[in-house]
This record gives sequence, C-alpha cells and structure tokens, in this order.
Amino acid sequence: MTNIGNMYGPNFTFLGIPACDLDKPDTYKGADVIIIGAPIDSGTSHRSGAKFGPQAIRMGDYLPHDGERRHLALRIDGLKELKIFDAGDLLMPPGNLEEALLVLKKATEKISRAGAIPVVLGGDHSIASADVAGIAEHLGKGRVSMIHFDAHADTGDLQFGALVGHGTPMRRLIDSGYVRGDRFLQLGLRGYWPDEVTLNWMKDKGMRSYEMTEIHHRGLTKVLDESFATLTKDCDGVFLSVDIDVVDPGMAPGTGTPEPGGMTSRELLEAVRRICLELPVVGIDVVEVSPPFDSADITAILANRVVLEAVSAIAKRKRGDSYLPTQNLLDR
Repeated sequence: MTNIGNMYGPNFTFLGIPACDLDKPDTYKGADVIIIGAPIDSGTSHRSGAKFGPQAIRMGDYLPHDGERRHLALRIDGLKELKIFDAGDLLMPPGNLEEALLVLKKATEKISRAGAIPVVLGGDHSIASADVAGIAEHLGKGRVSMIHFDAHADTGDLQFGALVGHGTPMRRLIDSGYVRGDRFLQLGLRGYWPDEVTLNWMKDKGMRSYEMTEIHHRGLTKVLDESFATLTKDCDGVFLSVDIDVVDPGMAPGTGTPEPGGMTSRELLEAVRRICLELPVVGIDVVEVSPPFDSADITAILANRVVLEAVSAIAKRKRGDSYLPTQNLLDR
C-alpha cells in the first residue's frame, strides 16, 4: 500500500490538515477520521476525468488551507475537534481496475480496524464496491447499512460485459453479502435507467429507492426520517456514498454522466449533515467529480463542502451537543 502523496499534481492535504502514512500506524494513532484519495476512472461508461477528483476536492476552497474550518450553523470546527489526517492518494494505476480496487479495499479495512472513519475521495463510483467491502470485512458482512445518493442505481449486472464498473458496484456489494439489500437505501434516482430486469432484481433484494419525483412530492425531511429507521435496524454502522451527480447538473456540471432534474446543492448538504449528526457513520465516499467538465470549479467546491459538512457533523455528534436547525443563529 504505497503512500505517494497526490497521484496527479502537487502534493497537499485536504485544506491543510496533517498528513499520515497508512504503512506507518504511528502517524495516525488515535485518528477519528482518515481521508484517502482513490484517483481512478477506469470504471466510467461515458465521460472520464474523475481520476482528477481527489485533487480538485482537496483544493476546492477559497479560504486559506490552514487546517481550520468552523461550521457556522453547528458552531464547531471538525478539522480541529477531531483527530483527522489525510493519507494522500492510493496508488491506483488505471491499467487494472480490479487490482486497483483491491488496494482500496485493504486500505479501508486497515483504517476501520484502527478505529477511524475512512473518507474516500473518488474517483468513479466503482470504488464503492471496494471501500464498503473493506469496512465490512472488519465490522462483519451484513452489519453495515448503506445510504446512497445518486442519479443512477448502479445495480447493473454487467457493464460492457465486465462485472466491475461504475454502473455495477451496488450489485457487487449485495451479491457478495457485504451489504444486505433490505438495508440499502438510494436517494435521488431519475432519468432513463435501470431497465425492468434490473428493477426486479432490486425489488427481490429488498432495496428501497427514493426517486426524485417521490422526494419532490413527499419532501426530503420525510424521506430521511423514514430512511433512518431502516438504516439503524440490525446494523452496527452506516456507510454514506455520495455521487455528485445526485445534484442537478446546473449546480454540479463537472461529472461524467449528468442527468437533469436532481437535488439542489443545499438539499444535499443538509441531508449529509443530518445523516452524520444522527447516524453512526462508519465510512464515506464522495465520487464522480470530473474536473475537465466542471465550470468555475463549482462541482469540486460542492464536493469539498460535502466532506466538510460530514466531518463537522461527526464532530458535533461525538461531542454530544444539541443542534436545532430552526434556532436563531445568534442564540446558539
């Protein structure tokens, strides 16, 4: 598991937090969160470029990279409150996707066994088949539930004849037993896929998918309330997977398979905040940021804020402070 800093471009950490080396446990002793990059896009089916995502997410901020970010609403600085490190990018050469994913699986298992939460910066969504699996190797198969934000279900059996790709990871996780189908929730689906055969497979596995139409009519708050009861039943932890294309491409154009009609950036950030405040999150990935197709870095900045939102909420949950979203800002 070679520590190489950043695979593409200059070597710097997420907003200036301390670096660590996964091959040297002393460098991340007692860590709460470890950020790693998974710079690969060999699993894409349309526009590539997500291998540059980790670099763009790390730098997606107009403020100094000083290792400090105090969250206005939560009144906490997750980067300071938590013991958090950046392990740089994993060495994931594009020539062999399955071998590259095995590197990621071993890394997240190592981080989980060290008692830390891995936050994986993708990369295309094929990485979910590995990062979730690594955590489940530690916590136990079927003991990790999953909440998945995406325009696409990613439950295909094959992608251009291959078992591994960004359209298949959720099926691989369920088929392998790492995640139970009836503890697998998806939010934000829309568009023109999957087909009936795939939808029937999903139904048979007990999956629950909230399409954007349902979220629009019922409201995101009700959907999340309903989801949380499922995610915490008979499981020890929750994995949060965020494909940035869950957001409408008008707000997140820098992605490989854009689908109109998605969530707003505000809706996504508030959902991530609630999940990490209220649920025992054991792992996170943020995927499908493709800088070559971005506009004014707005997709990379949003992904950066998804990570910050999650880290801030995890810190708030660990501290045990109350949070009332309707309370006057100055009264907190």
